[in-house]
Amino acid sequence: SKALFFHHPHPSSHTAMASTSAKHDAFVSEPMGDKPVSAIAGIGQVAQGKLEDLGYTRAYNLLGQFLVLDKDEELFMAYMKSSAGSNAKTGGDAFRCLKEWCDRNL
Repeated sequence: SKALFFHHPHPSSHTAMASTSAKHDAFVSEPMGDKPVSAIAGIGQVAQGKLEDLGYTRAYNLLGQFLVLDKDEELFMAYMKSSAGSNAKTGGDAFRCLKEWCDRNL
């Protein structure tokens, strides 16, 4: 199963789980250009540093990895965990951000 389940501390706020961040909305709303990898939702300072150490300095570098992994959530999440130290939330945020960008632009 590719589904991931999270314990949410505030079960009454289901709308927050489905909403996207301002960072996500800004990223998917325009061309990627030469944006830094940190422009992708879910990529904070720690993940940015680890990704940059691997040569992923631009958002399009990580998009390339996302496409090589065939836009597969399970594979991308595993990659983000092992390479960037992402957890389920931040890896999922990055996955959804890149997926929506692709859905809008490819």
